[in-house]
Amino acid sequence: MDTSPIPDLAFDPLDPVALTQALVRCPSITPQEGGALALLDAVLSSRGYDAQRPRFSATDTPEIENLYARSGTQGPVLVIAGHTDVVPVGDAAAWTRDPFGGAIEDGVLHGRGACDMKGGLAAMMAAALRFQRDCPDAPGSIAFLITGDEEGPAINGTVKLLEWAHARGERFDHCLLGEPTNPATMSDMIKIGRRGSLTGRLTVHGKQGHVGYPHLADNPIRGMVRLLAALDAAPLDHGTEHFDPSNLEVTTLDVGNPASNVVPAQARAVFNIRFNDVWTPEALAAEIERRLREAAGNTVRYEIAFDPTNAVAFLTQPGPFVAMVADAVEAQTGKRPALSTTGGTSDARFIKSYCPVVEYGVVGQTMHQVNECVAVADLLALEAITYRLLSAYFQAPDGTGAQ
Repeated sequence: MDTSPIPDLAFDPLDPVALTQALVRCPSITPQEGGALALLDAVLSSRGYDAQRPRFSATDTPEIENLYARSGTQGPVLVIAGHTDVVPVGDAAAWTRDPFGGAIEDGVLHGRGACDMKGGLAAMMAAALRFQRDCPDAPGSIAFLITGDEEGPAINGTVKLLEWAHARGERFDHCLLGEPTNPATMSDMIKIGRRGSLTGRLTVHGKQGHVGYPHLADNPIRGMVRLLAALDAAPLDHGTEHFDPSNLEVTTLDVGNPASNVVPAQARAVFNIRFNDVWTPEALAAEIERRLREAAGNTVRYEIAFDPTNAVAFLTQPGPFVAMVADAVEAQTGKRPALSTTGGTSDARFIKSYCPVVEYGVVGQTMHQVNECVAVADLLALEAITYRLLSAYFQAPDGTGAQ
């Protein structure tokens, strides 16, 4: 448990813009906490939350600090989840503003993490605090589940924090994850699921030799071309009601051969498949192995290995909670958002095992980029949307929230 001092607050935590600025000014590059979790601990503790900052570690991975905070003892329990860690700034000289300055110019707040996802987390937290100020007798509980390991290996973060909370008797009804889901405007998109991810590493073995004596060599590149063509020859599937077709992309192809007159001994390729809910990782790996066996026959010698850490596809079925989120977005923006499962993976893949989870956040056009930024108007809109959602969720007629 962390015992570092909690900082004094020199801003109004109900102001989503000021809270975002304060978070951006914390250099919390994975795996460094950078003061971000201590700041949020101070914000939540000052408003009566029971806040804990457990640390987790594992062999060959950095120790990670996390934050869990809850206000209330009764159900329903709505969890707001997110992360405070950010990716490195990259070429610092290419930034036109201090990446950890939080400057606001022409209605835009600049800095690493402003978009992904300190801005989203700050706006949702400000909304929760405002709602609890305005509706102190609302039934149920609000909890925050925040990790410092989303942009890193994701081993000592949300997975272990969920296990830790579950072991303490914490039970969640629904979760709102503040990842930047919107492509262009705040009315665009809610994520109700995510595709899975499977990475394969393919090696084809040949025999090194002189290109002038091909009968004494065995070129593995021919075999690699054959195998990769087989993997891409037919669609893996044709998509489902809520998911696009699964896609396989070759991301690396290498023979490590600088000489033009030498047949290489090996060829290596790495591919990644983003798959829908037709597949499990095990079933998809079996299908890939089948295609490779058929294409290789008795002439291509190869090995295939799949990375052990892969994401599983999941879907939060449209229902009352999803409708509540969409209603809040529509009420604030005037347009109903699409329900989407596009994009990469997120920590929602871990949360879905504990409760239904929906993702909604700011416009994500600059995430991980140089000069990352977020529109101040989007922060204010997200705060207002979250406030609307909380009002609907905790004032449901039966007092049990969305089902």
